[in-house]
Amino acid sequence: MKQRISSIDIVRGLVMIIMALDHTRDLLHVSSLTASPTNLATTTPALFFTRWVTHLCAPTFVFLSGVSVYLFMKRATSIKEMQSFLRKRGLWLIVAELIFINFAIWFDIQFRLVILMVISAIGIGMIILSFLLKASPRQTGIVAIAVIFLHNLLEFVSLPANPIAAVFSNLLFIPGFIVNSPHFQVLVSYPFIPWVAVMLLGFSMGKIFEMNVAQRNKKLLNIGLLSIVLFSLLRFTNVHGDPTPWQTQSTGLYSFLSFLNVTKSPPSLQFILLFLGLTLLCLRLADSVPGKIKEILLVYGKVPLFYYLVHFYVIRLATFIMVYAQGFTWKDLSFAPFQYGRPATGSGIELPGVFVAWVFIVVLMYPLCKWYGNYKARHPEKQWLRYL
Repeated sequence: MKQRISSIDIVRGLVMIIMALDHTRDLLHVSSLTASPTNLATTTPALFFTRWVTHLCAPTFVFLSGVSVYLFMKRATSIKEMQSFLRKRGLWLIVAELIFINFAIWFDIQFRLVILMVISAIGIGMIILSFLLKASPRQTGIVAIAVIFLHNLLEFVSLPANPIAAVFSNLLFIPGFIVNSPHFQVLVSYPFIPWVAVMLLGFSMGKIFEMNVAQRNKKLLNIGLLSIVLFSLLRFTNVHGDPTPWQTQSTGLYSFLSFLNVTKSPPSLQFILLFLGLTLLCLRLADSVPGKIKEILLVYGKVPLFYYLVHFYVIRLATFIMVYAQGFTWKDLSFAPFQYGRPATGSGIELPGVFVAWVFIVVLMYPLCKWYGNYKARHPEKQWLRYL
């Protein structure tokens, strides 16, 4: 069996740590129920960047999922084996998000709100990839690039005004509710088409990770810089690639924030160029990370789904500790959609407290991830471990 490529696990571990900051802020910050951290009219630079830096996570996860599929395919004994694995794993990811992740976020036993996020998008991407394995990575890459560069043009297309068209539009291109009743809601926050395109792009670039380290790093550096330069040109001209153009603000700093404030949902062309460019640069630099830091990041990066599932429940526990410490009781808590089990008003901690809680949660996850990583390594015969 080929060895894992450490740079992939290092970068994955880095973005998993960053991801926990976003989810900690979502559930604990004093204004997370009432204001967007990227709304320039109400945010602060510190709060903005607390959210903005976590935009790196989803495109990195999705892109590296595509790369991992390519590398795993090289070890599979047959296309049929690979197709079967991808379809089963894709379905498992969707089910895991619908049940275990949604419950951790909302803690609502009635499941009044179900949200389809990045794990579902990866699951759908794996199922779609299972039907494309006979195509060449080059062909897959051409399709991915075409979708990434052109999907923003859909904002100029008028879709039929009927419920069926709206459902397909929300599932495929535009975030929104595909079910929106008083007692049950289904929200698509990661429309499948642009995110699957990012995954297909990762699959098509998998060959780069078969190169020797020097060749690989040169490719990653060149493509990463090209991506960021192209983002800068498109963003500066405000011609194409994001539905929200940047605008001059009251100060130079806030104008800079506006320039960086690209659209994540759905991921615009500019968003993908910027954050995938940063991902590629991180992959280029990963092998240069100091030894001890590398060891820590590898512990997280080798067990991504385990970390993803468990850390939500750890943050959920932190939420309950916070609200009880602030004097609230169980009767005060609201588990209605978007309340996260917090009281309607008066709960939450300021940003410095969020950072303290985030560090504590990441540290707590370390021994759990190390234990599971060691268990997985000791039991290669247990096939079910491949799904977690």
